[in-house]
Amino acid sequence: MSRGRRPVSVKRGLLASVAVIIVSMAAQAHAQSPAKPSADGLEAGQLYMEADLVIRDDKNKITTARGQAEVRYEGRTLRADELVYDETRGVVTAKGQVQIINEDGSVEYADELTLDDQMKAGVATGFAARMAPGIKIAAASAVKRSDRVNELNRAIYTPCEICAPDGSPKTPTWSIKADKVVQDRDRQLVYYRNAVIRVFGAPVLYLPLFWHPDPQAVRKSGFLPPKLGISNRRGLSYEQPYLQVLSPSSDITLSPQINTKVNPFLNGHYRKRFYSGSVDARFGYTYDTDFDGKGDGFGDNTSRSYILAAGQFAINEKWDWGFTAERTSDDLLFDKYEVSDVYATRGPYLADDRRLISQVYATRQDQRSYFSAAALSFQGLRPEDNERTFPIVGPLIEARWEPEANIAGGRLRLLGSAVALTRDQSPVGAPPLRLAGLDSRRVTGEADWRATYTAPAGVRISPFLNIRGDAYSLDDLNGVADTSKTLSRGLLVAGADISWPFVRRFSESTVILEPIVQVAASPDAKQVVVATSATGAPVYLNEDSIAFQFDETNLFRANKFPGYDLYEDGLRVNAGGRASVFWDDGRRASLLVGRSFRNESNDVFSPQSGLRQTRSDWIVSADAQPIKGLSFFARTRLDSEDFSVQRAEAGANLSTKRANGYFRYLRDRADINGTKVENLDLGGDLYLTEHWGVTAYGNRDLVQDAWVIRDLGITYRDDCTRVDIIYRREDTVIGRLGPTESLAIRLTLATLGGPLYAN
Repeated sequence: MSRGRRPVSVKRGLLASVAVIIVSMAAQAHAQSPAKPSADGLEAGQLYMEADLVIRDDKNKITTARGQAEVRYEGRTLRADELVYDETRGVVTAKGQVQIINEDGSVEYADELTLDDQMKAGVATGFAARMAPGIKIAAASAVKRSDRVNELNRAIYTPCEICAPDGSPKTPTWSIKADKVVQDRDRQLVYYRNAVIRVFGAPVLYLPLFWHPDPQAVRKSGFLPPKLGISNRRGLSYEQPYLQVLSPSSDITLSPQINTKVNPFLNGHYRKRFYSGSVDARFGYTYDTDFDGKGDGFGDNTSRSYILAAGQFAINEKWDWGFTAERTSDDLLFDKYEVSDVYATRGPYLADDRRLISQVYATRQDQRSYFSAAALSFQGLRPEDNERTFPIVGPLIEARWEPEANIAGGRLRLLGSAVALTRDQSPVGAPPLRLAGLDSRRVTGEADWRATYTAPAGVRISPFLNIRGDAYSLDDLNGVADTSKTLSRGLLVAGADISWPFVRRFSESTVILEPIVQVAASPDAKQVVVATSATGAPVYLNEDSIAFQFDETNLFRANKFPGYDLYEDGLRVNAGGRASVFWDDGRRASLLVGRSFRNESNDVFSPQSGLRQTRSDWIVSADAQPIKGLSFFARTRLDSEDFSVQRAEAGANLSTKRANGYFRYLRDRADINGTKVENLDLGGDLYLTEHWGVTAYGNRDLVQDAWVIRDLGITYRDDCTRVDIIYRREDTVIGRLGPTESLAIRLTLATLGGPLYAN
């Protein structure tokens, strides 16, 4: 037996005589297959040991290391006050401040630990562990059956902080205590026997058997946060989502909603990722009668359902194709069962609010060209909607090509478009007269040229020329079946944009003043007439510019209509000025004022557009960020004669460490239907302390002088918990639904269905 007489410095590296570099048991286990060195520089099967004092018993093949002992093997590091390695039994025993640091960064602690010679299995007393993301586990004893399975006795589990900032012990916000806990990394589950869930140290729920996904699992089946609420529509409501992983590339979430006043409703969400794309589909189903705003049923039991699905796939580097499928059996189904994110963007073509769109499309794009082909159908959910008046669109084709070389010193772009619309019934009449719906087909070819020149004085001139040809085929004109017409037209606009920016640099800011003038001229356009009004005035075809608004976004457009059916003609001048200030610290402000002039009035524009007369309404737009975290905008259209407000929109956004909020105001003297609109929308969150906050939201109809929706809530959040309690009152009547009140509660516990498992 040899005995070290003095400590050996850790910095001196390996203990040549006693700290075995290649232990015999490891060499035999790995001799047949050499591998790359691990992150610590050791080859497969190599073991690195160092300590202040090492004792080697050659006869019994026992090595003892004392004083800051450390062993590194197969990516794991074992540290302790004393390590004893028995080569005969293949056992390592560690005592005193034991730590095991694993390859994934997790750390395990124990008072005493016995491991096998590969540091994968063993027994520990006084066990504790820290794992990502912030998980803490402690137990009186632990059995490590392998590097994949841990068993803990008299254990506690929590993802919350257990130490205050000053280092003193802290009761976790929530924890789970159990007689036994098993962490199975192969199944990616954590099992509990006789579990007690505690909140702020107080027991709130006992479960004889309980399990949840392993917090270290990237994606695993399990329960997601439940939704609890009460309302006068559905009574007490509880919705419990469950995520089922079907494969590494697909999963499904089923969320049964149990209600006391109406039948259960099942929500589902299926996701599948393919090599070339993905599918995302939400759906819901119930079998029940219809019910009103108070939850009183009427009518017969029937199946009621919805689907909100989308998919997109890459054919190759340039070609994509995709689809959306949006349909519901009941116009008010989403409101009655509080289905969220119904009108989210799912494809390239967007529908209006409270309308669904189904589409199939294909696109091709490279640096110089673009092509798309699509077919669309719509479902209206507004009380006044009649789906027979909505067109089926197909095909809808758009193409663009731009040659690489300049043409006549400028950029040339060639464009093409084609569309066919078919509808069953005309929307004319109140109630509808059930007239035949207009069918239309259009083919368009277009050439657009633009150049930019800058004079030595700084004046920038951008001449442009646009030539377009349209061909139309129309059926069922003026609501009369079997009437048809074909026509073609040529359109031309030529002009120039002229601007002269003045830039002045001050000590901490830059100021830019830019007068802008656009001159455009077009021959009289041949507008497409499809009917005559009761007064004998022509009714123009307008399928793609119905929601047109005159504002700063189209003030300097030579043709202000966004679509193809209507066309702006004549001689006109668009003039305005822009002023901007940019501070070096990130603050900014800008103001735009402008209007349009034309040689004669144009009745193609609607009376409420502000563009029909020779002098248009005034456009004023401003936005600013005066301080960090605060920004606002305002835009308005003022009457050309008396400067009265025809349309105004304003808003602000606030974001600080403890608060965030916004407001939006909209006032329109007459919208596209001739109806006055005035609305206020605002909301925000304010944290009164580090953890406690309040949230509020309101939408007020100022024309009716009534609140549409009011939300008021209380929020608690910390590093591992979030609780939201939201009270909502809806005052508007949507179809058959009257005013309603509801209370919703949402509890999110980190690692128990929190954001980690919503991936």
